[in-house]
Amino acid sequence: MELNFNEIIKQNNLPKIGSKVLVAMSGGVDSSVTAAILKSAGYDVIGITMKLHETKSAKSSKTCCSGVDIADARNVSKKLAIKHYVIDLQDRFKESVINDFVNSYKNGETPIPCIRCNQTVKFVDLLNFAKKVDCKVLATGHYIKRVETKTGINLFRAEDDKKDQSYFLFATTQEQLKVLRFPLGYFSKSKIRDLAKFFGLSVANKKDSQDICFVPSGNYKKFLRKNLNAPSKKGNIETTEGKTIGVHSGITDFTVGQRKGIGVGGIKGINSKDPYYVLDIDKVNNKIIVGPKIKLAKYLIYLKEINFISNNLPSNSFSAFVKIRSRNNLISAKVKYYSLKNKTATVELDKPEYGVAPGQACVFYNNKKRIIGGGWIFSGEKVLS
Repeated sequence: MELNFNEIIKQNNLPKIGSKVLVAMSGGVDSSVTAAILKSAGYDVIGITMKLHETKSAKSSKTCCSGVDIADARNVSKKLAIKHYVIDLQDRFKESVINDFVNSYKNGETPIPCIRCNQTVKFVDLLNFAKKVDCKVLATGHYIKRVETKTGINLFRAEDDKKDQSYFLFATTQEQLKVLRFPLGYFSKSKIRDLAKFFGLSVANKKDSQDICFVPSGNYKKFLRKNLNAPSKKGNIETTEGKTIGVHSGITDFTVGQRKGIGVGGIKGINSKDPYYVLDIDKVNNKIIVGPKIKLAKYLIYLKEINFISNNLPSNSFSAFVKIRSRNNLISAKVKYYSLKNKTATVELDKPEYGVAPGQACVFYNNKKRIIGGGWIFSGEKVLS
């Protein structure tokens, strides 16, 4: 199978052939192929794997950076004849990602641990490790395009729309981008699978890890109950009119926009033709507010911790396409930010969006391709003031 290494080097602005490059190897097919491509291109590749958590099942295929994944990364490194390091970051991961995940649900939010992991562990500890081993480049298996210009470094959506991971990288900074490289941004997932087989990698048919890598069973409610400092408290499930129609076992079992599993089915007075959704989670009063889908509609979103990718900041008010969940379609909107110091902004949507949940991210795009930046959602309103 032919690869145009000159084109790969040019697209990713890679250093001269023979330079030392660090590759973050999670044990999956994407990062493994990243290492194989750079090795074949003539670079002195060093693999680095983070040990982030333990799983009970040694054969779990839905994890990332746990026991089985470390073994897979080590086997791939042996196959490629590259150095491979494992760094134990379990304490850091628990503090920065897992605890944040649990606390967010306690506060009635819907967190995104993958973004927090990129913000904290991956793009902090791994970049520090790159300096220690004298590597000017840290390559990862993310599907996103990195493009350098005279005015700075920009990020663009990946060639493969289905695998694009730009939503999860909105918080990346210019300083980090000077070191980071994403060679897979110009490839399709099917091509990467083919390359894994071509290179004879043992992970060629390994399934992709799920979003919450430290909850391989997918049962986040069970995980939360196990990791909460105190038992969840029961509370009322109410309509927007204040009518109690049920009892919940804890607000951590719910997310804004949820329809199934609310626990009010068959309650007298509820119109089954107009199903109820979770509209709000009232942490202070320990209540779940439910109602019809139409009441989920939001036109105005409030953001905190905003980040702009480029050095060239847009005006305080600018038009953009935004995404409020990783799998959602892009929608047109107007973004207003008030100061870079307090990092807050509002997003006015041209059309209503349903299920705007505190704790999720809102990412801004220019012409649907280039990432402008983004922020964390902490509130939403139905009617613009």
